[in-house]
Amino acid sequence: MQIFNLPKHTVVNKIIPKNAFDNYANTKQKKLFIENIEKIRWINKLSKETINLSGNEISEIQIFEIQLRKKERIEALLDLIDKSIPYHIIFILWYKDEFFISVSQKHPHVTNDNQAVIDWSFRSDWVLVESSPYKLNLKGSLDDVLDDLCFQISGKQKMSITELIQYEGEIKRLQNEATKLKSAIKKSKQFNEKVELNLKLQEVNERLKSANNRKL
Repeated sequence: MQIFNLPKHTVVNKIIPKNAFDNYANTKQKKLFIENIEKIRWINKLSKETINLSGNEISEIQIFEIQLRKKERIEALLDLIDKSIPYHIIFILWYKDEFFISVSQKHPHVTNDNQAVIDWSFRSDWVLVESSPYKLNLKGSLDDVLDDLCFQISGKQKMSITELIQYEGEIKRLQNEATKLKSAIKKSKQFNEKVELNLKLQEVNERLKSANNRKL
């Protein structure tokens, strides 16, 4: 099933063997590849040659379609694939008639040109194919194409991509801090300690609320 209506000359349509990433995976991850993934297909390539767009930081964008055996987000496996390929990748993951999109901002590894370092991953919710809100706007540069999709997924538009990554990172950090405090409150048996932890949780929730309302 096609999510993005892309020109025919972008089509690659090649199956990528799941064991192509064995050199990067541990035993547990290799097992997850087998248990969770039915098929990986390289479906499109966006580049100067295929859509007449170049980029400053990005020279090519690959689009991978992954058919899942069960409704799992397999984020760790996506990170593994993303790090093992130096080009930027848009992942479309399918389970029956639902899909989600994952795309990462990343940069080359300092000492290994064949690997990448992920700055931040943007992942959509599960969406029914007939109600997909996402599109690839093939204009400007390849950097603009990828940035625009990241903004679509995040729902934020009034900032640079660097600011967006910092923003998303701050939200994630505060959410993790709140989760740890809630867990500590449940485990605590001392009243005074519970009060102190609850005050800290209120402070974190206020900061989280403020961050969520920023630059909307």
